Amino acid sequence: MPSSQLSYYILFSNYLQGLALHDILDGEDIPNRIAPVPRCVHGGELSCGMSLMIEPRWIERVKDSIARHNAEHLNIVSLEGQNNPHRDQYC
Repeated sequence: MPSSQLSYYILFSNYLQGLALHDILDGEDIPNRIAPVPRCVHGGELSCGMSLMIEPRWIERVKDSIARHNAEHLNIVSLEGQNNPHRDQYC
């Protein structure tokens, strides 16, 4: 993802909730990535520190899946520019 692209982060109160939703989304072939909660969100949330990162084009399917499975989560936040495509590149 380019660094200026919008991403959605699903926050959880514990890792089990995050892993459960990750499995649900994988089972429905909805792309998602386990990621740390961005620092700018940490201050006001009581999250466990783990989030699922979702691209904007998938967010409505994710919300539908959360509703159908009654998946537990704290919040869904949207942030722009959190991903640096050059991070962890060494050459």
